[in-house]
Amino acid sequence: MSRRVRRKVARRSEGNVVLGGWPEIQDEVLDLKCRGIVDWTSLPDDTVIQLLSCLSYRDRASLSSTCRTWRSLGSSPCLWTSLDILSNRFDVNMASSLSPRCVHLQKLRFRGAESADAIIHLRARNLRELSGDYCRKITDATLAVIGARHELLESLQLGPDFCERITSDAIKAVAHCCPRLNKIRLSGVRDVNADAINALAKHCPKLADIGFIDCLKVDEVALGNVSSLRFLSVAGTSGMKWGVVSNLWHELPNLIGLDVSRTDIGPSVVARLLASSQNLRILCALNCPILEEDASFSASKYKNKLLISLFTDIFKGLGSLFFDATYKGKNVFLDWRNSNKNDKELNEIIPWLEWMLSHTLLRSAESPQQGLNNFWVEQGAALLLSLMQSSQEDVQERAATGLATFVVIDDENARIDCGRAEAVMRNGGIHLLLGLAKSWREGLQSEAAKAIANLSVNANVAKAVAEEGGIDILAGLARSTNKLVAEEAAGGLWNLSAGEEHKGAIAEAGGIQALVDLIFKWSSSGDGVLERAAGALANLAADDKCSTEVAAAGGVHALVMLARNCKFEGVQEQAARALANLAAHGDSNSNNAAVGQEAGALEALVQLTRSTHEGAARALANLAAHGDSNSNNAAVGQEAGALEALVQLTRSTHEGVSQEAAGALWNLSFDDRNREAIAAAGGVQALVALAQSCSNASTGLQERAAGALWGLSASEANSIAIGREGGVAPLVSLARSEVEDVHETAAGALWNLAFNPGNALRIVEEGGVSALVYLCSSSVSKMARFMAALALAYMFDGRMDEFATVGTSLESTSKSVSLDGARRTALKNIEAFVLKFSDTQAFAAAAASSAPAALAQVTEGARIQEAGHLRCSGAEIGRFVTMLRSPSSTLKACAAFALLQFTIPGGRHATHHASLMQNAGAARVLRSAAAAATAPLEAKIFARIVLRNLEHHQIEYKV
Repeated sequence: MSRRVRRKVARRSEGNVVLGGWPEIQDEVLDLKCRGIVDWTSLPDDTVIQLLSCLSYRDRASLSSTCRTWRSLGSSPCLWTSLDILSNRFDVNMASSLSPRCVHLQKLRFRGAESADAIIHLRARNLRELSGDYCRKITDATLAVIGARHELLESLQLGPDFCERITSDAIKAVAHCCPRLNKIRLSGVRDVNADAINALAKHCPKLADIGFIDCLKVDEVALGNVSSLRFLSVAGTSGMKWGVVSNLWHELPNLIGLDVSRTDIGPSVVARLLASSQNLRILCALNCPILEEDASFSASKYKNKLLISLFTDIFKGLGSLFFDATYKGKNVFLDWRNSNKNDKELNEIIPWLEWMLSHTLLRSAESPQQGLNNFWVEQGAALLLSLMQSSQEDVQERAATGLATFVVIDDENARIDCGRAEAVMRNGGIHLLLGLAKSWREGLQSEAAKAIANLSVNANVAKAVAEEGGIDILAGLARSTNKLVAEEAAGGLWNLSAGEEHKGAIAEAGGIQALVDLIFKWSSSGDGVLERAAGALANLAADDKCSTEVAAAGGVHALVMLARNCKFEGVQEQAARALANLAAHGDSNSNNAAVGQEAGALEALVQLTRSTHEGAARALANLAAHGDSNSNNAAVGQEAGALEALVQLTRSTHEGVSQEAAGALWNLSFDDRNREAIAAAGGVQALVALAQSCSNASTGLQERAAGALWGLSASEANSIAIGREGGVAPLVSLARSEVEDVHETAAGALWNLAFNPGNALRIVEEGGVSALVYLCSSSVSKMARFMAALALAYMFDGRMDEFATVGTSLESTSKSVSLDGARRTALKNIEAFVLKFSDTQAFAAAAASSAPAALAQVTEGARIQEAGHLRCSGAEIGRFVTMLRSPSSTLKACAAFALLQFTIPGGRHATHHASLMQNAGAARVLRSAAAAATAPLEAKIFARIVLRNLEHHQIEYKV
């Protein structure tokens, strides 16, 4: 560049800087120099232009607005000979604003009908190449006007999306208006008739490249008359008259490349074309079923002619064509460009072949067929990777899209073919894709990120992506101002975040903040980017440390905003899942409280539960799970319609939904008001029905159904209602489960139910004694054994006997008689249970000494850690105190053992239990039990320990 942008800076003595004619900014420049800051405005013109050339047109325009100098440089003609608007919205207003810069525009890539309509407003009369996709809505009128306004047009490409509304009339109009046309490639035109093709032949004498791809009908005879043709593609076109083709097309004098891929061409036509076409060098016939059925067909006898098909060694054939038979590489196109060979014809073939292969491979990937797996693993993946190194932008993008597509087996459930994914990895695809993702071209960034995202579903590929620095690259792309780029990058982070080992790296790369910012940036402009961002945050929120960062980045507010306002089901589900995971960490951080306190959060989640969202039900369950540490449990219960919605969800035919709803009701039932409100909303009947129907369901559903009934049965009224509704039988059945979590929660529910004599009798009648006895003696869970023992103690402390003998019928008498055997079995197993916690030496030491250390040793041996989380009512504590007066030594020991568990210092509800005992005058009964000569040693020692616990809590209370 000859023009000086800024006056030269002269260096004077002592390093001072003087700006001739600009003394007013001398101090500013000196200050920048002292602070080590680069003065970007002092860069040479050519350097600035080079920087601007690496930006999208939007960023280029934005940067050009920073100062007059860069504004002038930003309008340099060399920057505006090519324009790529594929990845951005382009309308009439944008075109009008860019038109002053587009006087010398020669190459344009666009997307969609709106952009096509705006092209004429660019006033780019010198346009030579026009390429567009998403062309379904482009009309004849639009294409005709484009042709009329751009008479110098040499190349027109529309696809691979079908041009459904373009007809032969538009093709004729282009032929009449664009006499310099050298290349025309259109996809999905319904009927290309003879008039259109003849117009091209007549008015476009330089036309050398025609592609009528995926068309319904093309006039074969007319194509045979375009004598200037050097390259022709009818790939995917149906209804071809191959007899006409074999008789006419071999006479095309200049034809060197023919593509008939994805058609029903047969071996005889292929043989005729190869044998009779004088100049034909390449015939591409990939994915042609009729040709491939003939296992005996071979093209090796046709010298200097290459057939590309599924049954040929494509790389070997390309190598022999471009180099020689000894070539063994798989980057034929790149190697040819880097070689010193200068063959004009081969230089023409390469870009055409790259374009056609990328198109055919993408179409084959989009429409998967049986029998192609070996091709994809052995050749297809490597071909796509080779094409990704093309010098043609659209070829690179299609190849990346093909990689993203061909690995997918089930898009709905995010399943990919591991063999294909690892074939990409083996051929160096991850490094190549990450390199393309760093391109300045947004279209290529988007497609590369999509491929990385899909491939990362495979754990091995995900590991390779992380090791190659892919997480930092994707986190950077997620900050893009281009929605398509940000969307695909968020998808990549979503898949990578499924691996626990990648979550910390995503957080360190700034991915969490980028994902949260995406939600705010694109909150009202589509579901794709929002679903991916929310899904990634949901995965990250499952990690304790990352969940804190999600909240700190504003994630709670962003996710609640989505749950409240977004109408897309996928987005709602992921937002609810993310909130559920955030709320799951109430014991380790403040996220649970933060979610509950976020304005509108509970209302939004309740609303989502009405749409049977599993994630919303789980979020409510997690919020309600921390009632001891914050007010969310009560708040969820008080939210209008929340309990009714959750009760209704327990009846869902979707197991995951009913499971999460039951879990939410279980957690909510810890609050006294919620417990009664759930029952009033029909929760007892619904949960009993769920327990009755879940015998063959997942263990998660069984546990939550039993757990919800356990929580509700803490109320005596609910306990009686559960018994009357038939809840005892399914709980007895669940108590027989071999799964620890299931039989433990069932034992808890039966313990609560057994408090009522009527329910106790029902448990006996339903065979519950044997189930509880088995748990008491054999469960690996101490809690299950403990609660089973307490349930048996309630059942056989005498109250059920009174209830059972009230009637005088023969049936009542038989039941009374049957209770004796059950009582003996129960007491025997209760005694055995207590003795398992009674170390002989420790008890002997405690009996011989009143030293606190001796009692502490017994306490540690008897302690059941989880029992400290149990909370008993005054009536329950009173019943155990009454048992201390029982004539049964077994019941005395069991009662003392239970009271010991409930009052051990450090237990969550120990102080509460101690207060209830003191109010009930339990100390006197305990002293009596501890001193009774006839009481078993276990009862005496346990009673002494309980007295000591009460003294501890009394002192603690006074302090």
